[in-house]
Amino acid sequence: MDDSNLEIKHIDSSLYNEDLAPIKHQDRSWGWFEIFNVWSNDIQSLFGYTLAASLFLSYGLNGWAVMAAIILAGCVVMVLVNLTGKPSVKYGIPFPVMIRASMGVRGANFPALLRAIIGIFWYGVQTYFASTAVTLMLTALWGAGSGETFLGLSGTAWLAFVIVWVFQIALFWQGIDKIKVFLNWAGPLVYVVMLVLMAIVWFEAGGELIPAVGTIFSGGGSYEGGDIAAFTAIVGTMIAYFAAVVINFGDFTRFVRSEREMKLGNLVGLPLNVAFFSFIALIITAGTLVLFGDALTNPADIVERVDSLPLTIIAALTFFAATVGINLVANFIPPAYDLANLFPRLISFRIGGLITATVAFFVGALWVSVISQIGIPGFVNALGSVVAPFYGIIVVDYYLIKRQRLNMEQLFSSDPQGAYYYNKGWNGKALLAFGLAAVFSISTVLVPALSNLNGYGWLLGAGLGGLFYYLLMPRTGLVQSSAGN
Repeated sequence: MDDSNLEIKHIDSSLYNEDLAPIKHQDRSWGWFEIFNVWSNDIQSLFGYTLAASLFLSYGLNGWAVMAAIILAGCVVMVLVNLTGKPSVKYGIPFPVMIRASMGVRGANFPALLRAIIGIFWYGVQTYFASTAVTLMLTALWGAGSGETFLGLSGTAWLAFVIVWVFQIALFWQGIDKIKVFLNWAGPLVYVVMLVLMAIVWFEAGGELIPAVGTIFSGGGSYEGGDIAAFTAIVGTMIAYFAAVVINFGDFTRFVRSEREMKLGNLVGLPLNVAFFSFIALIITAGTLVLFGDALTNPADIVERVDSLPLTIIAALTFFAATVGINLVANFIPPAYDLANLFPRLISFRIGGLITATVAFFVGALWVSVISQIGIPGFVNALGSVVAPFYGIIVVDYYLIKRQRLNMEQLFSSDPQGAYYYNKGWNGKALLAFGLAAVFSISTVLVPALSNLNGYGWLLGAGLGGLFYYLLMPRTGLVQSSAGN
């Protein structure tokens, strides 16, 4: 591709800053390994491990079927992110700029703001969970302390929380290249520690491990609705786990050198990576069944039972790195770009990150005593489901309406005659398509009969958003107006 098409000749400061501008191919340094580590860090959190381990225990399904469901979900997510990642590989633009083509240059702020709110909230929550790993280490080193608490956190827990919060700010302030280095380091390191832990458990359990694996692997057929329902539930659960990153995957692929490297990273990072990680979780869980008499799916519980200071320190550092990794991938980078898109003249990627971290501090600090008690997570989950139709709108607009051609100059122009200005900067048809599909999406959270749809609710919301948009939008003349390679 000719990088001259990525030059923005007329700067509109209400839509443009250096962090939102297209990245030329010659300035990109990410390959398949970086994309692989985006996914490695996304799955290798405390919650990701617990989810992977519990899939073999909760559905009464044969282990081979569980593994097949996990791989199928990885393949589905891979297809979804290949579709949203491709435009940003081609043009070097982040999600909030990409969605200007369909929502309008001003209308794009609406989905960007929703995605920012979700990201900021979970950034705060995950910062708290990452701090629990540091609390575990500090407690092992100098004891539990006096037991006094403030807002549900002990003095040690507060110290750990501030350490994690400051560490993340220091990391993102160094820029995307340093974040890349951290992700490339954290992803493989977690695997090394997981493999060592698996080897230790295997050695300790001895000949009893394989029968224990067989017991878990054989399943029990106890899931309501039978094996097919259990299989589809696992697929849906795994899709729902990755949904947060799917819509804004372009925030990462804009740094990738080629579409081929993006697809290779997605292949290795999704179906293969998730299956391997789940296998490790299965072996360790089976080992805990032999060693402790219980199938433990929470790594913190395993470390507590072992009661070894070296293992506690290593595990705490690993959990910390893994949880910070997913926090950067799913909850920090997206809102930093989304906030920069709201006021490009005033907010850069760094300032957007600083706003994210500042608001998230209060979310994390109040998580134990207030937020987790009053149903706010349900509200944020509802917002998350509402975002789903934007995925369908983006994909249909780029591939079927715009025919994979965008005009970079027009994406950064507030000229009323511009290709993406629509009506005062808003595309009313896209808003209508979103509104119609969002009614269904919000129902998957609020209506009990639809709540079991899991990831399928997200997929259906995305599909409806794309369908309504396709039916409402004219398909003549837009290719010419969006000309550009």
